[in-house]
Amino acid sequence: MTQTTSAHHQGGTAPPAARFDAVVRAAVGQGLLGEGCPVAGFIDTEGVRASVGALHDAFAATPEVLHTFAAKACSLVPVLRLLADCGMGCEVASPGELRLAVEAGFAASRVVLDSPAKTREEIRLALALGVAVNADSLDELRRIDALRNPGSASVLGLRVNPQVGGGSIGPMSTATDTSKFGVALRDPGVREAIVEAFRKRPWLTRLHTHVGSQGCPLELIADGVARTYELAEEINATLGVRRVTSLDIGGGLPVNFADETVRPGYADYVAALTAAAPGLFSGRYSLVTEFGRSLLAKNGFIGARVEYTKDAGGRRIALTHAGAQTATRTVLMPDAWPLRIGAFGPDGTPKTGPSLAQDIAGPCCFAGDVVAYGRELPELAEDDVVVLYDTGAYYFSTPWAYNSLPRPAVYGFRAVAGPEDGSGHDGPVTFATVRDAQSLDDIAAESGLAHADALIRRDG
Repeated sequence: MTQTTSAHHQGGTAPPAARFDAVVRAAVGQGLLGEGCPVAGFIDTEGVRASVGALHDAFAATPEVLHTFAAKACSLVPVLRLLADCGMGCEVASPGELRLAVEAGFAASRVVLDSPAKTREEIRLALALGVAVNADSLDELRRIDALRNPGSASVLGLRVNPQVGGGSIGPMSTATDTSKFGVALRDPGVREAIVEAFRKRPWLTRLHTHVGSQGCPLELIADGVARTYELAEEINATLGVRRVTSLDIGGGLPVNFADETVRPGYADYVAALTAAAPGLFSGRYSLVTEFGRSLLAKNGFIGARVEYTKDAGGRRIALTHAGAQTATRTVLMPDAWPLRIGAFGPDGTPKTGPSLAQDIAGPCCFAGDVVAYGRELPELAEDDVVVLYDTGAYYFSTPWAYNSLPRPAVYGFRAVAGPEDGSGHDGPVTFATVRDAQSLDDIAAESGLAHADALIRRDG
């Protein structure tokens, strides 16, 4: 199913829809964007609720399913709490993310811990809390053997790598032959070892897989899930008992960054899974999903002030405050992670006029800190505002501390439709602080200020 909110364009150059125009204007008008606060992130709370609703609707016919949100996609407690309020669980991959999930109010029974390098202490804590744990290797299963209390409420699973291949972005593909994740299912002798692992451990009841995310087509993801489903059937048949009772099928629905169109949708994902593994939704197995980017990307944006413009070698460059520190993937892999850019005046209203090819550069002190090259936009000037669309996941929530640039403030917003507006976002806009901007005092403290003399002290 494809949801369209604007015409289709390629290459990240589509003119943005008016969905967030009133929000940008309100952010400037309320002082959330300007000289004193030159960059900030924004989350559409009603948009998040709608995306979660679409996910639940797509799986409505599934007898038993737990949808978890991948905390790494937006590791901000207020956002996680919003998702918990929408009925989501939480997938975590570190002690820090587990702590955030607990603080956000997720019940332990709705939290899943995945990581390829869990420490013994991390496993002990997860088992004590009763959160689900997916072991990433057979060696980790042996570690759990020694640490598990028979009374633990944790659901325990094993992640397998179905080795179905990679998508168009290698670093986002986790089911290649040599992926660091999971137990390599097609390696010699491994399938038998997995069956034996389940035979020896009555408490091991779940299989987990995750093929990848951005750049991975639905057919590839569905193939990996189907092979994991077949393995579950084989384990149960071989053991003569229903040992595997649930399947964690991961997340990874890719996001369309070229325009406003939401494609593929969750209904497309379910259709692909149904075609690849018809028995998956029969009710024989309860299901767990772990979506992240697809729930939030299009429900957020970054706003940044244009500090200067210049010409160099016949090229116009706009120097802004949104660069590699908050759009890291786009700067380092521009072809894989292109972003649509919006141009707004100093008052936050959309700019008009003839288009000019311009580079949109960031504040970081290296030459490659450019988020868009040669982008056709109305001519930008000092004090204008640029918007980086589709950045609600990963971008501003987990910034890079390069150049000791401060973490940007993040705001949630609700926009009430005006009486004559068809876009749905032209009425009053209200903001709520999700994260305060990092202060210079915060940066100094984080850099070890309390231990400033530690390296110059001399004994005696």
